[in-house]
Amino acid sequence: MSAATQIPIPTTAPSLLADKTCSNTYLKNPLFKPLLTKTTTTSVTLTHQSFSSVSAKNPISESYPDEYDDKPREECGVVGIYNDPEASRICYLALHALQHRGQEGAGIVTATPDGVLKSVTGMGLVSEVFNQSKLDELTGNNAIGHVRYSTAGQSMLKNVQPFVAGYRFGRVAVAHNGNLVNYQTLRAEFEKNGSIFATSSDTEVVLHLIAVSQERPFLIRVIEACKKLKGAYSLVFLTEDKLVAVRDPFGFRPLVMGRRSNGAIVFASETCALDLVEATYEREVEPGELLIVDKDGVQSTCLVPHPEPKSCVFEHIYFSLPNSVVFGKSVYESRRKFGEILATESPVDCDVVIAVPDSGVVAAIGYANKAGVPFQQGLIRSHYVGRTFIEPSQQIRDFGVKLKLSPVRAVLEGKRVVVVDDSIVRGTTSSKIVRLLKEAGAKEVHMRIASPPIIASCYYGVDTPSPEELISNRMSVEEIREFIGCDSLAFLKIDSLKKMLAGDSPNFCYACFSGNYPELDR
Repeated sequence: MSAATQIPIPTTAPSLLADKTCSNTYLKNPLFKPLLTKTTTTSVTLTHQSFSSVSAKNPISESYPDEYDDKPREECGVVGIYNDPEASRICYLALHALQHRGQEGAGIVTATPDGVLKSVTGMGLVSEVFNQSKLDELTGNNAIGHVRYSTAGQSMLKNVQPFVAGYRFGRVAVAHNGNLVNYQTLRAEFEKNGSIFATSSDTEVVLHLIAVSQERPFLIRVIEACKKLKGAYSLVFLTEDKLVAVRDPFGFRPLVMGRRSNGAIVFASETCALDLVEATYEREVEPGELLIVDKDGVQSTCLVPHPEPKSCVFEHIYFSLPNSVVFGKSVYESRRKFGEILATESPVDCDVVIAVPDSGVVAAIGYANKAGVPFQQGLIRSHYVGRTFIEPSQQIRDFGVKLKLSPVRAVLEGKRVVVVDDSIVRGTTSSKIVRLLKEAGAKEVHMRIASPPIIASCYYGVDTPSPEELISNRMSVEEIREFIGCDSLAFLKIDSLKKMLAGDSPNFCYACFSGNYPELDR
């Protein structure tokens, strides 16, 4: 494990110098019949505490990626369901739609009509953790769920969310997508005062913050907790009678809200989950916004008066499914345009365009269309490779890549091939893919990468290697080309990426490409 990296933290959150505050708003739900006279207007302004520095792991997780799957790892996925008679099953299906965001573990917590929180968690895929009988146990109309990839904390059952805890006014469950960069500092303060932690996850500190708040209303307790959090968090909370969704002031991680035909409210990390459970997309949970759902409807509170979004651009490059709308933009359209830009700025004479499946497919289609060259399926991905596999005693070169990717000789043989991938992290997989293509008869292999070079680690909920392990931080593009063994190599330029995002460009985080962190004063 790499040595801890000291990350300086600023003393203020974005735009806290402004004097304007944000009022609660009421969102109508046909199933709810609140007394409008009871809906009061309040304003909340957070004063973030100052921490001189925090210690964060780099890379974030203690488990290192498979060398044959050299990608940034997904963060996590969260789901919230309110007022649906089949809440646990709807939550289960939504988690299945978010499975790409985490495969280590999954969990669901429901609130029964008599106010009991019931929990089922387990290691593995959603389909492996839950069956009919377990879903039958999860009674109640309200639920939250989580699929996990560990960005802070080891991969073990005790770290699988949602977490459930009791405090003096009741019980609460929480599920978290993101990474809290001041987690170790906060945990050390609690432990110094005698608190006991049951997990190694950064999310548990949120429950401790809620428990020690001197405020009685749960909403205020959550707001008080958010005052002290630094980093990325899209959170869903469940109490005996309420569902709360909150997103950090930078909006690093996505969180959307939808509504089913029966009036049930659904929160999810991506719109693809809404589609599967037949919920109509209504809007994003805005950066710095807290939404509370109860019998009186949906109320909104802003954590800061003027949030300055810095949403993770890698959601559009790799993490999210192409059929999702993330940060208000179609992921499919973003990736298609990335490919078109590559074809315009980095053309090469070729006979066929292929993709590294699955995440490179849409960009490859865009490249092929712009270049006027056929797109074909030159690599076939196996979707049935388990977490472990047994290699024969006589070693097979590039065994792991060959298990996952199979070249199509009929497409490749004698051809000048452009292969489009979403990113290069260490470069280990890319070199094996190039060798695989040439062994299948490709005359030339030209790599086109639908993102800029990754030169810096992420501290906001993405598991990336240390800077020393990032090949683009150590080598020039030509040196990487030689290392990989391809005939030419080109990356999407960061200026072109920003130009494509147009007016939304300032609202994205590019730290992994630039080393300039939104919350870190370098």
